[in-house]
Amino acid sequence: MTDGKEPHSAEERPLALVTGASSGLGEGFAHRLARDGSDLILVARRKDRLEKLAQELRTTRGVTVEVLRADLTDDAELAVVEERVRSARLDLLVNNAGFMTPKCFADAEVGTWDAMVRLHALASVRLARAALSGMIERNVGGLINVASIAAFIPMPRNVLYTATKMFLVAFTEGLYQELRGTNVRVQALCPGWTRTEIVDDPSVDTSAIGWWDTVEDVVDDSLRCLKRGKLIVIPGWRSRWLVRLFRLTYRPILRWFLRHTGTHQVKMKQE
Repeated sequence: MTDGKEPHSAEERPLALVTGASSGLGEGFAHRLARDGSDLILVARRKDRLEKLAQELRTTRGVTVEVLRADLTDDAELAVVEERVRSARLDLLVNNAGFMTPKCFADAEVGTWDAMVRLHALASVRLARAALSGMIERNVGGLINVASIAAFIPMPRNVLYTATKMFLVAFTEGLYQELRGTNVRVQALCPGWTRTEIVDDPSVDTSAIGWWDTVEDVVDDSLRCLKRGKLIVIPGWRSRWLVRLFRLTYRPILRWFLRHTGTHQVKMKQE
């Protein structure tokens, strides 16, 4: 083991399933959970990346890693993952898969928004339902729904992204209340700007962003707070400060500011 710890026996190792595990936060969760001795089921669309990551974790961490290639926006493929979740004795489900399309709502294809709703909302709900039944029965387990600080700060050119992340926070808050009195813990993880592949996406302008959190720090915060039973986790003091500032300044001020920047506005077609 590279960290000097003795590996857990296969019989006592916890089992975690991570969606969107081929890069970014999903990959970060996979590395950290494997380091801590969890067996893994990794889900994403890019099988080649999953296989490479799985082999690395098997070799360096001595854990069992199952690869499950799936597009969670597809009903049939989602059903396969759903059944795998239901059949596994999961200790942790990380609903991490997601994407961002920085366009004005009326400019993007309807299929893009349909896929976003299916991935962020529908897939998360169905996988959570499949996992929680067993967790409640065994009275142990955890669920992390990866949302965003965008859930608290609605922004133009990302309106459906922020709306679906708001949904995830509200959904998780409701589950938290329902699960009181059990040992099943749920968390809405709301990271700010984090150094993932989005930094390299030419369609996303990151020039005005003043700070970045690391994947490792976000994952560490998430898992530490899950153990403490914290419901909403916003990693990084700057992101927490930004959310508090928005709540204090109230929405009309933000709307005034955005109205006067002009960069987000829909461009009217000339006849």
